[in-house]
Amino acid sequence: MAAQSGQITAWLDQGLTLTKIHILLGRRGVVVSYRTLNRYARTELGFGKRRVTVRVADCEPGSEVQVDFGRLGLLTDAEGRGRVVKGLIFTAVYSRHMFVYPTHRETLGEVIAGFEAAWTFFGGVFAVVIPDNMKAIVDRANATEPRLNDSFREYAESRGFVVDPARIRSPQDKPRVERCVPYARSNFFAGEQFRDLDDCRERAARWCREVAGMRVHGTTRLHPAEVFATDEHPKLKPLPDTEFDIPAWAHPKVAPDRHVQLNRALYSVPGDLVGQRLTARVDTRTVKLYWRGELIKVHPVVEPGRRHRSRGPARRADRLCDPRPGSVAAQGIRPRPAHRRLRGGSAGTPLPWTKMRQVYRLLGLIRRHNAEAVDEACRRALEAEAVNVGLIDRMLTRGLTEAPPATTPQPGTASRFVRDTGDFAVRRSS
Repeated sequence: MAAQSGQITAWLDQGLTLTKIHILLGRRGVVVSYRTLNRYARTELGFGKRRVTVRVADCEPGSEVQVDFGRLGLLTDAEGRGRVVKGLIFTAVYSRHMFVYPTHRETLGEVIAGFEAAWTFFGGVFAVVIPDNMKAIVDRANATEPRLNDSFREYAESRGFVVDPARIRSPQDKPRVERCVPYARSNFFAGEQFRDLDDCRERAARWCREVAGMRVHGTTRLHPAEVFATDEHPKLKPLPDTEFDIPAWAHPKVAPDRHVQLNRALYSVPGDLVGQRLTARVDTRTVKLYWRGELIKVHPVVEPGRRHRSRGPARRADRLCDPRPGSVAAQGIRPRPAHRRLRGGSAGTPLPWTKMRQVYRLLGLIRRHNAEAVDEACRRALEAEAVNVGLIDRMLTRGLTEAPPATTPQPGTASRFVRDTGDFAVRRSS
């Protein structure tokens, strides 16, 4: 048995029971009775001895409140199904006055709603909050450097309190609220019938004031509600006068068109940040974009499927392919009469977006060739009633921009061909 003392100690530190340890020892070939193992663990390893309790000194009035989630029981909904009800429980460290906020979920919105209800119940805000490592508050638990949820951290800053999460599996860090969980479950929730969750919340607040607040506390031997009203309430921070708009944080990637997508809407990004990950803060009114901690753009929130772009001059990659007539003028190319007419003819069709490739191809010809040459080619094409950008491209490539041969059209009729009629003569071999 002594040869296995190190392993037995390690198993006990991991939280294994002696029954499980007895099974694991048997698998290792250590045959011993359970009573012998129990006696050895108690006499040699200190198993079952009570730890020395170090009492935590009380803080100043109004400075700390401890928060914990606890299961209260089942609540039957309108469809006859039982849903688990959890209680977000607040306990003032100095007076032991408590508040219970029943809820079905542990989401960020429910937790913040519980905090707002607690501040209303207490009539003020405590300076320090000591919560459990619930996901809605703590993203990464750590004994020295916990990482808080960005939205809850912003909420704490708006209400003026500091968050000091307890360590993992360390109930001694928040002892004032630990015993309140079974007390609320047995004295308030057990045996009661509630119409719905709202009725449960209303009766929980009344129970906190009239029952839990007026009991004689086992440690202080005083009424918590009276101590709170006399010593703590005057020291609390005032209630907030505005409703907190819960933000959501995301890290979108800048697309090649210099936009990011948030809640299925698109927002433009200034600068050359294509391919980079930004930090975005979204609430019900505004979208704020951050790059390396610096605020670079603020947009109003638009509906899903819509797009919001920056005002003022924008880069060519930021612009949209708009098929409406005149929209391609943003390309920075000064239109000339002939190719303006040709472009207008393409965009004036019943389905203009089907001709946009021709319009942009025409703009490409203007960039590659002389604008005067393109205008002359467009004029010749219009005279021949040939609205075809491919024909204009071939004309410019082959240098066919000279004036057409002189012809004598019939009065009142337009020339239909740009080549001389002699070009169509049939040549016979001799």
